[in-house]
Amino acid sequence: MREIININQGWVFKKEDVAGAEQVVHDTKDWQNVSVPHSWNAVDGANGFEFYKGACWYRRPLDIPELPEGKRIFIEFQGANSLTDVYVNGKHQGHHRGGYSTFRFDITDAIEFGRQNMLAVKVDNTVVDDVYPQVADFTFFGGIYRDVQLVITESIHVDLMDEGSQGVYVVQEEVTEQQADVKVITRLTNENDEDKKVRVWLDILDADGKVVTYNAKEVEVAAYQTEVVEIPFSIDSPVLWNGKENPYLYTSAVRIQSFNDTVDEVEIPFGVRYFEVDAEQGFILNGQPLRLNGVSRHQDRKEKGWAISKEDHIEDMELIKEVGATSIRLAHYQHDQFFYDLCDQEGMVIWAEIPFISVMSKGELEGINAKQQMRELVKQNFNHPSIMFWGVQNEIQIGGERAEVRRLVQELHDLTKSLDPTRLTTQANVMFVENDDPYNRMTDIIGYNKYYGWYTGKAEDFAPFIDGFHKENPDIPLGISEYGAEGIIEYHTDDPQVKDYTEEYHALYHEKVWDIFAERPFLWSTYVWNMFDFGANIRDEGGVQGRNNKGLITYDRKIKKDAFYMYKANWSDEKFVHLTGKRYIERATETTDVKVYTNLPSVTLLVNGNPYQTLSPFNGRVIFKDVPLLTEGNTKLTVVSRYGTETFEDHALVTYVSEPNESYEAPEEKGGVVANWFTMPDDLDDNEEIEEVTITDDVYSTRDTFEVLMDNEETRKVLVHYLGDFSEKPMYDMMKSMKVNMMAEMADDLFTDQMLRRLNRELTKVKKPQAVK
Repeated sequence: MREIININQGWVFKKEDVAGAEQVVHDTKDWQNVSVPHSWNAVDGANGFEFYKGACWYRRPLDIPELPEGKRIFIEFQGANSLTDVYVNGKHQGHHRGGYSTFRFDITDAIEFGRQNMLAVKVDNTVVDDVYPQVADFTFFGGIYRDVQLVITESIHVDLMDEGSQGVYVVQEEVTEQQADVKVITRLTNENDEDKKVRVWLDILDADGKVVTYNAKEVEVAAYQTEVVEIPFSIDSPVLWNGKENPYLYTSAVRIQSFNDTVDEVEIPFGVRYFEVDAEQGFILNGQPLRLNGVSRHQDRKEKGWAISKEDHIEDMELIKEVGATSIRLAHYQHDQFFYDLCDQEGMVIWAEIPFISVMSKGELEGINAKQQMRELVKQNFNHPSIMFWGVQNEIQIGGERAEVRRLVQELHDLTKSLDPTRLTTQANVMFVENDDPYNRMTDIIGYNKYYGWYTGKAEDFAPFIDGFHKENPDIPLGISEYGAEGIIEYHTDDPQVKDYTEEYHALYHEKVWDIFAERPFLWSTYVWNMFDFGANIRDEGGVQGRNNKGLITYDRKIKKDAFYMYKANWSDEKFVHLTGKRYIERATETTDVKVYTNLPSVTLLVNGNPYQTLSPFNGRVIFKDVPLLTEGNTKLTVVSRYGTETFEDHALVTYVSEPNESYEAPEEKGGVVANWFTMPDDLDDNEEIEEVTITDDVYSTRDTFEVLMDNEETRKVLVHYLGDFSEKPMYDMMKSMKVNMMAEMADDLFTDQMLRRLNRELTKVKKPQAVK
């Protein structure tokens, strides 16, 4: 029978590439004692631009007792970022490229049974040209950051070398309320030097562990070969996996029997359901429309990076449940199997994706690693009923217009459908992809990452975009795969404005956007970016380095921002009242507006214990206008609501001050996703009149990419003069393929019409090489 041995404990670690570290004998007296999950970027990965990137080593002794003849032993890594080499007793066992999936190596022939063996693992988070991601707006934390275990099997066993999968696939062929027709595909591997005949026995168990149906098949597996065994079954009147309403799970128990011995056994939880996405009705689960009120999630935490515990995963899920979400976009890579299991159990509808993001390799044009990661994602997660959508790319258009990118996106769709025709493919287009772009027809459904109200325009611009796209493409199901704004809880204002980083604008933004989405049920999904703040080493915004602060909850999961409660008021049935602005204590006005988020029928405001007003909410919010403050001492604000026999209340203290508290305002040089890339000269004449410049195809201009302009000596001088030398900025690799005009749409406060004319006046003086005779 199969035996699983966890080996998370007892490692030593060296934060450098050490010569000879793979050898059986190596001096480790100055190495650090660690356990896994472990990341060497737990702290520096979210505190600034620079974090350690390179090869590091882990070592651990393995005491393997004598095993009966014919047993096989595998080592399994559930996540190591991103290039991993494994050695046993100095012998190289395998190399894995990619930082997010499970991978295994058969180490049987390297093990010396009955004595201590030495396991050595080199992990390298250096970005290389043929492994994804190449560039992205999140930190690439290094380390063995998920569980490691040994798996001991009989010589004939369910395949463990099928790209990290379970070796068993529960395929839903047709599901209705009346009957679920399913088949279980099992890959059997025979490591014997002779053919073996076994019986594959399948039990289908209900949620109480009772056998619903069973079947069996006898099969002969040739020596050193793998046999694929299909066993069909049906469930009459099945209990459907129905999202949060009823995430019902069956179990497929596969046993491999040889005479009276069970030589291997694998149990797979699964749910039966059917679904579709309609361009007019949105997402439909088991015949009923289900609004996918979604959040996106990154897997890192403060001072842990990606090396998080099961308790951390559970806490994340509880917070997502509390806000009332029905769907999660697990961005931008394969997440921990434990979290997918939680999604199955809690009824979340999942978008799962690979890290084919921002930029395609310049040198490896076949997408070998992208396709490998897609195969691993699909195969390893095939049995999770929560997963409905496979994501093939995220904002890959940032890398510029390239025929090979379009080809690879199409090939990833085709590959995914060949691996799993039962689910839908999707993609997250960057904001500047046009409505009529062929990208929008490459996958079954599509999403757009749109940041109106933060990077460009105003929040209200979502309405004309959505309506315009829907009118132009009435047959394409449209979702919003990302939307959000920075919200730093230290900053506060009575007059929230775009890009002020205040908690008040963060909440107001989400109010405006949600009102627009709520009126458009044809959207198949919407995903807040992001549920939690996360590490992004290339960022420097609002006085905070190394973080993306768009989360509804802080990086350490300690504080729920006000916007969290806005969504809870609209999405959750859990009754509550929340008084916003608790962190905005000192206010330089004698009256103030008081905002409340609630899903209760009415709320009453009390000021220093005296009733002030009772109002009913609209879209989950109430605003009490011009509430007077005491000019001396604290004003105590209380909101109360009664529902049946229960009373709900919340409190805040506000203090009147004669002058605004300067700490509530983000620093003047607050940076921003664009502002911190450039250094504008101080001596520009803002009143200078600059005429419109005629641009022809034979000259350089702001229609060209930053990379093209920086590669030419003359145009580089122009950019450096007006924008500073931004080529050394951490963001450069991500933005160099963007056209200057495209950047201007994201930062019209910097790239004004006058600045663009000024740039073009100088750039168009330089002829392109093909125009020079």
